[in-house]
Order: sequence, then C-alpha cells, then structure tokens
Amino acid sequence: MSKLLILAEHANGKLNPATAKCVSCAVKIGGDVHIAVFSDSGQAVAEQAARLAGVSKVLNIEHADFTDPLAAMIAPELAALASGYSHLLAPSSMYGKDVLPRAAALLGVNQVSDIMSVNDARSFTRPVYAGNAIIEVSVPEDMLVAATVRTASWAAAEEGNSAEIEQLAAQSERPSHTRFVELQSEGGDGPDLQTASVVVSGGRALGSAENFELIYQLAKKLKAGVGASRAAVDAGYVPNDMQVGQTGKIISPELYFAFGISGAIQHITGIKDAGTIVAVNKDADAPIFELADIGLVGDLFQIIPELEQALD
Repeated sequence: MSKLLILAEHANGKLNPATAKCVSCAVKIGGDVHIAVFSDSGQAVAEQAARLAGVSKVLNIEHADFTDPLAAMIAPELAALASGYSHLLAPSSMYGKDVLPRAAALLGVNQVSDIMSVNDARSFTRPVYAGNAIIEVSVPEDMLVAATVRTASWAAAEEGNSAEIEQLAAQSERPSHTRFVELQSEGGDGPDLQTASVVVSGGRALGSAENFELIYQLAKKLKAGVGASRAAVDAGYVPNDMQVGQTGKIISPELYFAFGISGAIQHITGIKDAGTIVAVNKDADAPIFELADIGLVGDLFQIIPELEQALD
C-alpha cells in the first residue's frame, strides 16, 4: 500500500488551502496520508491539518530554524523524513516549487511537476505547452514519487477529521550558507492569490499604478485576491508576484474578474480553470470574451465605480 507524505504550506499560524488540495490528490492516489508541518511552533497548524478528511497522521516538527520558510533549511529535513514513504507531495505554489525540487535532488529522484489528474499510484497527467497539451508521466515502481500538485486542478479536502498528531524532533543538519533576511509581500493584504475564491485582475488598460487603486478598492469590497496581466506587471503598475498566467500564477477561483485584459494565450493559461469568468473591456473583439462566461463591453473607469455603488 502507498504511504504518502505531504509538505504543509502555512503562514501566520494558518494552514494554506493549497495543502487541502494536495490532500485531495493524495486521497485519489490512495494509501496512508501523512502531513509534515515544519515550524518553530506549529501546534495550531498541525491541528488544522489533522482536521482534513483523508489524513491519518500529522507530523509536527518544531525547531527555531523553521521560523521562516527557507527551502534551504526545510528541504534537507523533508528528505530525511521521506524514508519509508512511497510518495512525497507538495503544492505547486512558489513555496512548494522552491522546497520539493531541492528535496528530490537530495533523494536522487526525478520530480513530477503539476499533477492534474491521477491514473494510478504511479501514473499521472500534467499540462505542457501552456496547457495546450496534456501528457502522461509514469514513475518506476522502485522509485520514490516526488511531485508537486497543480492546485488549480483539485478541490480542497473537507474538514471534520481528527487525525493523530505526532511530535518529532528535527533530524538533519541544516546548512549554514543561507539565512533569512526579510519577507516582502507587495500584493496587498487580501486573500492569497492562488487560493482565493474570488480574484479581481487588471490589465494595461488601467494606465498607471495610481489607477490600479480601482482594482484594489473593488477587491477589498469583494474580499477578493488581486491579480494582474503580464502587461500590467511589465508596465510597472504592480509587482510581479501578482502576475496571473503562464509565467505567473495558475489559479482557479470560483469567480474571476478581468478588467482591461485583452486575453492573450499566456493569461488564459492561468485562469481557464476558474468557475465563472467576468470580462470587462472596451474592445468588443478582445480574445478574453471568447473564454468569458459574462462579458461587458465598456469603459472600466466607468464600470468599476458603478459596480462599487451597486455593492454598497
């Protein structure tokens, strides 16, 4: 029987929803599902992980070196912990894509990226060519499966469980060549872009960083995450950690608003798994309208204030 270990992603004492989506993938693979929580004080996060349906055990590894999410510190520990497991999973987020490749390299195995569906315990599908093609990837029977899970393809596991929580001591030697300096997050104080149920994005049509405040204000009313097209990022309106698309973040919110975004294939790749897509653009021929569930041809500088007024 398979035995799976999931790397938990968390911040400020809260488990990231991406972890719950990893659990859904692990349950589909089948087997004994464990979650590893690395933190200086992770009991609260471990308790949240223990409530996820399908999880049989949570491993809580506490150490002062895990205060900040440094891949250089966590990857050796994760690799040491992987002994006895058939699968090692992490969300295909910036954090997961930072830690898991390092752990896979330390373990001497190839990594499978962006699992979007499971054929069996060792055969998966993943997107290539900006999602325009899907390939099947198989892992040999005698090799550990180290993989990231494409969170846009999976629903979060439900809560209601009460898994065992085991306290473990750190067991690997951490490197001395890396230290934490600071964490800068410029995407605002709203929900995490990759896991938000509602996302409001703006494009180059906003015209300036100052005008992008319209997007922030609407998102705040909707309690939504804020995203942007590559054109808006390249123009300097917003930082690149807000970019949605092939070279940015792949997201799957229940509701996605695209204001002033033309709909280039690179952006479409990042949003096509969204539940409902609402597009506002003054160009009636913009490609975004081919994908949108609801399209409105008009001036975003007029429409956004009207939407805010309606919400009020």
